[in-house]
Amino acid sequence: MVDDFSLRAADGEVKRDDCLSPKLAHGAPRVVRSIIVRAMELKTIRLEIPTDGNIIVGQSHFIKTVEDLYEAIVNTVPQMKFGIAFCEASGACLIRVDGNDPELEANATENAQAVGAGHAFFIAMRQGYPINVLNRIREIPEMCTIFCATANPVEVIVAETEQGRGILGVIDGASPKGIESQNDREWRQGF
Repeated sequence: MVDDFSLRAADGEVKRDDCLSPKLAHGAPRVVRSIIVRAMELKTIRLEIPTDGNIIVGQSHFIKTVEDLYEAIVNTVPQMKFGIAFCEASGACLIRVDGNDPELEANATENAQAVGAGHAFFIAMRQGYPINVLNRIREIPEMCTIFCATANPVEVIVAETEQGRGILGVIDGASPKGIESQNDREWRQGF
């Protein structure tokens, strides 16, 4: 996966480093690609999507986020199975974890550890869909943003400085392959 990459910045050469991290559960390698410019490094980190499940990735700003997300989910879709991981950005800087399914808690925690961005949260879920809980999550007072809610393959774009890491955005799924035809439109409307 290493290709030729070289740019010149005002203070020198930009470096590229590709490395393989431990494999994801479905066998695909977790590829971390990074570009270093001065004191900031950009990385893409592939998240693990739970089998037959979805994830939500967002940013909040309060230690009680884990409890508030838990309550929002169980009060909206009581039968949903889920795990939540939230990265503290100050104090102990721990990953706070909760949920009602140990496997999904582990999935959310693994994604949180891989990204490691302050105030980021990760929800892994089954027996329900993000659309069932997104409005309720947006109503949580400390909620800042939702980056994605998906079952698609996801890469998170992370910036890292001496201070820490932050999420710049996500690559959710694949790029468009064309424009829908009338048959495609009818299929979508019938869905």
